Amino acid sequence: MRTQAVKDYIQEHQALFWYSPEDKRETVSDELLVETLINYGTWEDIHKLFDVMGIKNVAAIFREMKGRKLLNIYPELRNYFELYFNKYASS
Repeated sequence: MRTQAVKDYIQEHQALFWYSPEDKRETVSDELLVETLINYGTWEDIHKLFDVMGIKNVAAIFREMKGRKLLNIYPELRNYFELYFNKYASS
């Protein structure tokens, strides 16, 4: 179940989800939320996401996404966040 803080966060960054109908934006998957913010968000946006969802939760979502055959995160960002999460959100 999605918290109100996450819903508010999505509303604050709704421009990043322009392709999604306005009434469906709050229902984007956690994977899509993390993927979109890593690819197109600012550093401040990502840190706010860590505050709202928790860095370990975001790291877990990111690591689960690595298993997909096609990962839509830019390779440079994927590498950076693999290193970042290994240092700051190790399990």
